[in-house]
Amino acid sequence: MAIHKLSVALCTRNGSRFLREQLQSITAQSRIPDELVVCDDGSVDATPQIVDEFAQQVPFPVRWHTQATPMGSTKNFEKAISLCVGDVIVLSDQDDVWLADRLQATESAFQSDAAAGAFFSDAEIVDDSLNPLGYRLWSVVHFGRSEQEAVRQGRTVPLLLRRNVVTGATLAFRSEFRELILPIPGGWVHDAWISLLIGAAGKLLFEVRPLIKYRQHTENQIGALKRGFGEQLEDARQTHSEVYAAAAANFAVARERLLGAKEMAISPELLRLLDGKIAHMNARAALPRSRLRRLPVALRELAAGRYHCYSNSWKSFARDLWF
Repeated sequence: MAIHKLSVALCTRNGSRFLREQLQSITAQSRIPDELVVCDDGSVDATPQIVDEFAQQVPFPVRWHTQATPMGSTKNFEKAISLCVGDVIVLSDQDDVWLADRLQATESAFQSDAAAGAFFSDAEIVDDSLNPLGYRLWSVVHFGRSEQEAVRQGRTVPLLLRRNVVTGATLAFRSEFRELILPIPGGWVHDAWISLLIGAAGKLLFEVRPLIKYRQHTENQIGALKRGFGEQLEDARQTHSEVYAAAAANFAVARERLLGAKEMAISPELLRLLDGKIAHMNARAALPRSRLRRLPVALRELAAGRYHCYSNSWKSFARDLWF
């Protein structure tokens, strides 16, 4: 299936420290983009000048848009996506470095499968000087062989209802899904929202090779640094009922978006999965403060299989009983 245009949607915010290297890696692609759309979230450093200089040197159009008032990364990506005109939209952070064949691999993936709605890859984790840290992105998000096989077999939504495994810096998708995913509701990070909706409506492909160098530094919004047991334990202690209630509300919004999508019939199985996720998050949000009184509720969720389907299995069950 022919791909006529590749659009790169790059979002910036005071990115002058690393932006030049990212832009250089985009122009060094074996398959150059057909356009680069840069949306800036109110930078006060040299970011605008860097983009302007770059635009004058490259053989493809560069379009610049700046937000009058900073809106945050998700809304900035929403704007960039809305401005792209290509058949495929490739997302880009400002601080990474692409391997030379990222766009070629992306185009080839979509051409190989007309049913593919989105494509993502692994990434090499590097420090702020691009030195490898000795591990890859998928080891952090736990996208191993069994999870990969689930996606190959079309069981993408059940996986994404447990946890997001798609990182936006590696994500590309067909622009025909733009009407489905925009606007991106508050409470969602753009990559989790996009991958869930396209996973429900279409098919996700992935490349096991790293296609980008995913830079870790002190200003990462999310990042992919490995966390020790103590840090994970502290995260568990800091998780409150409000987090689960917000998750339930988020997935309810996703359910409504899918139900209202034009030319898309949501299957009873997909609806059952979403309803199960929402019910599970609401149940965890409503757990009593008393540990003893939590036990019947948690046991019901365990017996129903929802800790295994929608959370982190026994770890989440234990967390709900202990913290």
